[in-house]
Amino acid sequence: MPSAAVMKLKRRTRRKMGLRKRIIGTTERPRMSVFRSLKHIYVQVIDDSTGRTLVAASDREKSPTATKGKVTSAKNIGKTVAERAAKAGVTKVVFDRNGYLFHGRVKALAEGAREGGLQF
Repeated sequence: MPSAAVMKLKRRTRRKMGLRKRIIGTTERPRMSVFRSLKHIYVQVIDDSTGRTLVAASDREKSPTATKGKVTSAKNIGKTVAERAAKAGVTKVVFDRNGYLFHGRVKALAEGAREGGLQF
């Protein structure tokens, strides 16, 4: 019998594949993909038609807005990716939560991106 960690990963992968059937990033509306590890959070804005990453951000970067706490850090990363996307000419995106629940850090990142000006 597989361990609990393996089963948890399999369940997330199954949810992810179900979402990715419907969520596709285009040139007009690229996909904003979130990856959440135990310590960090990463976000990319991806154009799936060309397979290029347009914008990326993570809380591992050195930034003057570094804060204590994972949730506040995720919100700041959402604002950062929104600023970078605006510079790249992207205003509308499709949010890909990547199989994670829309709660906690993922929700905070989405709220920060909306506050930064991204529409989804």
